[in-house]
Amino acid sequence: MRAFFTFFTSAAVILLIIHGGSCVDIIGGSEVVPHSRPFMALIKGPNESVCGGALIKEDWVLTAAHCNVKGGRVILGAHSLKAIAKEKQRQVFKIVKEIPHTSYCSCSKENDIMLLQLHKRAILGKAVQLIPLPTSDDDPKTGTTCTVAGWGKTDNNGRKLSDALREVNVTVISREICNNKHHYKNDPVITSNMICAGSRNGGKDSCNGDSGGPLRCNNVMKGITSFGKPNKCGAADGPGVYTRLTMQYLQWIRKTIGGA
Repeated sequence: MRAFFTFFTSAAVILLIIHGGSCVDIIGGSEVVPHSRPFMALIKGPNESVCGGALIKEDWVLTAAHCNVKGGRVILGAHSLKAIAKEKQRQVFKIVKEIPHTSYCSCSKENDIMLLQLHKRAILGKAVQLIPLPTSDDDPKTGTTCTVAGWGKTDNNGRKLSDALREVNVTVISREICNNKHHYKNDPVITSNMICAGSRNGGKDSCNGDSGGPLRCNNVMKGITSFGKPNKCGAADGPGVYTRLTMQYLQWIRKTIGGA
């Protein structure tokens, strides 16, 4: 997932680079069955910038701290961006409070996690459901297959977001490999608070517009889409990096939202 956002204008879709990073979309994946990922939140920020998120409580969404949500809104029960106004399942919310982690650093990408409080509680149903927070912070082992979803770009050359929600399987890569000279070269350092995941030969990744969406391993939420190499979505030497839901973060979340 790249730490930059994509936004629409009346004439074209333009990439907006935030904090020198880049956002994230799905590379090499496929469209999901409509409303089969009912925990997914579509976050629209200034100038229609897009991020993903996960509904963890009826009035709380978990996303990435680098997402610009000022004056934005959260849409639950969404599938198609073009037909979103016609989707009967959709629920639209104002963001009344944004709480990025106090130690978030845009340079090191550490603590890229944020909570959004909605102006009212979501009505749960088939198309809108909570995603359970993990009960432990087990570090996914190298080689574990995980999934990530979003409305982001589907290739590096295009500027358009995916119209429909898409998902792709990615494989956990060791931090040692992710930090070596053929990958991130310790710039930034991939720490124990992060998960590196992609494809050995490339071609499967998150990309611009996917930031903030949940990374699920064995159907358990383990991370949040954070960043990747700019303009190299799906590259073998630039796998996506995710904020890992450590016990410290889980305690911070529960304390902030009053339990989940």
